Amino acid sequence: MHILQELYPWMAGMLVLVTLSGFFSSSEAALFYLKPAQRLQLAGGTRAQRVAARLMENPDQLLSGILFYNLAVNVLYFSISSICSLHLDRSQEAGGVAAVVFGGTSLLLLIFAGEMLPKTVAVLMPLRLSQWVAIPLSFAIGLVSFLTPVLDRVNTISRRILWPGFQAEPYLDSDDLEKAIEISGADRAIVRQEQAALRNIVELSSIRVDEWMRPRTQFRVFRPPVSLADLNEQVPEGDYVLVTEPDTDEISTAIRLDRFRELPNSNLETLANPVVYLPWCSTVADALQSMNTDEREVTVIVNEYGETIGVLTIDDILESVFVYSPSRSKMLLDQNPLHIIDENRWVVAGIMSMRQLARQLDVTIPRTHSVTVAGVIQETMQRMANVGDECTWGPFHFRVIDMAGLGCIAVELTLEQRQEEPS
Repeated sequence: MHILQELYPWMAGMLVLVTLSGFFSSSEAALFYLKPAQRLQLAGGTRAQRVAARLMENPDQLLSGILFYNLAVNVLYFSISSICSLHLDRSQEAGGVAAVVFGGTSLLLLIFAGEMLPKTVAVLMPLRLSQWVAIPLSFAIGLVSFLTPVLDRVNTISRRILWPGFQAEPYLDSDDLEKAIEISGADRAIVRQEQAALRNIVELSSIRVDEWMRPRTQFRVFRPPVSLADLNEQVPEGDYVLVTEPDTDEISTAIRLDRFRELPNSNLETLANPVVYLPWCSTVADALQSMNTDEREVTVIVNEYGETIGVLTIDDILESVFVYSPSRSKMLLDQNPLHIIDENRWVVAGIMSMRQLARQLDVTIPRTHSVTVAGVIQETMQRMANVGDECTWGPFHFRVIDMAGLGCIAVELTLEQRQEEPS
């Protein structure tokens, strides 16, 4: 038909605009669907992957740019569609029915090919698609970057005019916690677990990282390049491969093995993510906040000389929150740290936390700089402990009964205050 030949250039332009709409829609879905671990992976990858990571460093500017292009493309698309529909309506060859069919088909084409299909594909493969669209999208966002301050100002003015007293609600209020416990009050087991979790959350701000960390002697480190053969077919403690700097033994990155279905035979360090560094006197709450802010999963604990003395992983922190009575010694030794002998005597692991020991025995202990039972014994005796050594500290009498290694000692503990109580 003659009328269709006249509309071919317009329809070609509409197809180009649908393609552009699909590009921006898929870019938005792919980049904003990335998980924190995937963003970290992009930051250490190829040039296109690093560009994608940099785009997500300023999500407000990125989203404003994408929405601007999508709006411009859609307005232009429907303008051309309206022009074509008017031509068809005025044409004697086609008529009004053809104009309505063309308009409806144009709308469905934009919805399906410009929105639904691209976003569905982007959600299924966000990591791969992000690196494909990163460079052209970065160029496009750069062209309209001058509009970002204007859009921010319009957004601010709109909020002040429409919602002058608008205030963001807190993500979680203390009343919400009380209501959660009240709602589940019918089940005592659930209440007990929730109360324990709340108690453990509060205590994160009072527990030092050196009290909960994995000591330097309890984990292996690998110097790059790291190959699969270096692991000796064994999963490291905590499921993390700790990689040092090329020329020192200080940990710089970590690989979480359960994130990967397959591992390359060599250069495993390319899969590693940076770690957080904190001094030994920081609290577990500080470590959790730093890891959450920097999107990291491992914190390296350093002493006053900057030397690594231990590591703390996000899994260790989660265990301290959701386990009813978390124990660092059980985490490290895979066994219960306290065994009862009789009413006033126990066998305790030297690596057990003094805080945990006092809680389980329900006693008050003196203030001390030492974190563990072994540390208290060493502090009291002013030397390294040996089998058979005995000392008294606060309400406890300690006797070293076994030594399996540095810091890994078994101690017989007697609670003297209970023995002195009259029967």
